[in-house]
Amino acid sequence: MATPTIKNPTISDVARLAGVSKSTVSAVLNNKSPIRESTRRNVLRAMEDLAYRPSPSARRGFRPAPGKSIAFIVKESGNPYYSEVLAGIEEVAAERGYLVSVSSSAGKYERERRIVEQCTEREIDGLIITPIRHDDSDLSHIFELKRSNVPFVLLEKVPGIQASLVDVDNTRGSWEAVKYLIDQGHARIAHLAGPQYSEHSRERADGVRRAFSESQLVFDESMIVHAGDALEDGYRTGLEYFRDRAAADRPTAVTCYNDLVAIGLLKALRELAIRVPADVSVIGFDQLQLLDYFPLLLSTVSIPKHEMGRHAAELLISQIETTRNLPAERVVLATELIIRESTRAPRKSA
Repeated sequence: MATPTIKNPTISDVARLAGVSKSTVSAVLNNKSPIRESTRRNVLRAMEDLAYRPSPSARRGFRPAPGKSIAFIVKESGNPYYSEVLAGIEEVAAERGYLVSVSSSAGKYERERRIVEQCTEREIDGLIITPIRHDDSDLSHIFELKRSNVPFVLLEKVPGIQASLVDVDNTRGSWEAVKYLIDQGHARIAHLAGPQYSEHSRERADGVRRAFSESQLVFDESMIVHAGDALEDGYRTGLEYFRDRAAADRPTAVTCYNDLVAIGLLKALRELAIRVPADVSVIGFDQLQLLDYFPLLLSTVSIPKHEMGRHAAELLISQIETTRNLPAERVVLATELIIRESTRAPRKSA
């Protein structure tokens, strides 16, 4: 089969034709070892066939300081959730002699793609990723990691790709929160959903639907209110949703995508003179450590974030340090509903 003609071929084109990773091509360019002689010849042949001329930066390999390194790619740098996951990752990494770098995609697919490509070009040993998930997202950079045998672990599933995953049962956690509210007598329950790029947002909304389907109550899609993932999202959405609603028309309980959205909602409700939990019960998701320092203790769905980080790092380092192709592993941890001061049964007149 004829070699395809490519104008201005890149290191990715060489890797694809040779059937190796970009880091292997870089190792050949920089005469690094150990590289099998057959692999080296295969890469050099691909360079020749493509008329590839490496740039000086490609020859340098972008290698950072010597040592073992892994990257943690998050979606929201301002979310303290990730710092608690990071603590677990760093704990294992330190035990095994690895440095951890952190980058944020800021919820933007294109930025995530660039970060992943830069990590592989710089020969990061492996990646832990919380991926952006739009329906129309091109996730070729994730599939390329798999095809090139670059070690990585996901903290949120990507349908269609067999990769190691560490996650929690988001649907069950959300279901448990809504079921609790229904059992307490709440019939009008809203859910402030997370960003549309998050698979977790979809799963938690599905938990709401499931709880209603198992009850005698009628579910309406308008109960799912798209908010976001940040403090300001909960605050803005809370003001917009509750400001002009009469008491008889507003929900008596709200579950939130995460604790930050719940905290923002609490601020909005306070400004609107809507009492929590006397008028409206509120439940978050994540159990951030900072909740312990708020005057009103928020009910929430607890996630074992530190444990997630440890599991992810252990799976990743096992991939990095083996010479075999390990099967993808799926670790799904349990959530726990924590009931505190922000929830109560609805008033009889509601």
